[in-house]
Amino acid sequence: MKLAVFLPNWVGDVVMATPAIRALRQGFPGASLTGVMRPYVADVLRGTDLLDDEVFYAPKGGDRSQRLWSVIRRLRAERFDAAVLFPNSLHSAGVAWLGGCRQRWGFARDGRGWLLTHPVPPRPRKDPYPVLLEYLRLVGTMGCPTSSTQMELAITKPDREAITQFWSKHPNVNPADGFVCLNTGGAFGSAKNWPIDRFTELAKEIRLRYRKTVLVLCGPAERESAREIARNAGLDRVLSLADETLSLGLTKVAIRDSQLLVTTDSGPRHFAAAFGIPTVALFGPTHQAWSDTFSPVATNLQASVPCGPCQQRVCPLAHHRCMDELSVESVMAAVEGVLGRRDVIPLKTRFA
Repeated sequence: MKLAVFLPNWVGDVVMATPAIRALRQGFPGASLTGVMRPYVADVLRGTDLLDDEVFYAPKGGDRSQRLWSVIRRLRAERFDAAVLFPNSLHSAGVAWLGGCRQRWGFARDGRGWLLTHPVPPRPRKDPYPVLLEYLRLVGTMGCPTSSTQMELAITKPDREAITQFWSKHPNVNPADGFVCLNTGGAFGSAKNWPIDRFTELAKEIRLRYRKTVLVLCGPAERESAREIARNAGLDRVLSLADETLSLGLTKVAIRDSQLLVTTDSGPRHFAAAFGIPTVALFGPTHQAWSDTFSPVATNLQASVPCGPCQQRVCPLAHHRCMDELSVESVMAAVEGVLGRRDVIPLKTRFA
């Protein structure tokens, strides 16, 4: 049996889909699973055994082989028995239909039910509910087991080499002694951002109070803010990845090797949950229920404001209170709760 698994378009959502993909593996043990995905999420699952093949789909990209009709021809040539559609878009259902996938399983949203051979009734959008559980519910209609919510990721050899090369540039740091990662941004929009000066103050507090190395993570769009935090902290061992060759793999391995991640509500938060790394997550405009990771070592902080959570990418009232009212003191209290625990996984076991 050949299954086309249409992956979500967001990094964090791909991680939240891993329990459902594992359930597909268990429900169809002899099947071949091909991920249909945007190229930029490919590294999320790199190193796992969740997929057997990949089809990259970038309808506006420069690579013609990844555009619509090339992908449709590829899907038709593969002759998939079924497609599992994690995205809710009409577009993804149309690609599966035009691609000749004989069965098409997905939620009947956005008027696409007629394109699905097995439409699944969706939950009302007004009711916040974990996306992770919805993905499991979808594959459960196919007869797959749905009892595990454990997300999973892997680290590749190039990932390990990249982080080793980074630390070699800082011989005064022994990462096995423990370090804390800060993640400042996300692709969702500016409404999720915590002020850079607060991250700077947080980095200084962690460095001075705990004598920990602080590593500021970043994507391509956050390079300058990461540099600014490290520069303005003005302390040794407050470092950033801003001048490295960035990749999701490098971010994954840095988080996996860390003692704690302090992050906005963005993709790297899900990396930490998959690796069992304690997390302090700063929520602003988004409802926590949508992206619940079910991590027992996650602490979520969210200011109570009358206008939120609004789910907007940019603050519609232009005051950004939901993030501005999260103080450095409240975040440090959560950090102290994590670093003071005795049940934190021993660091040196992760550097073996």
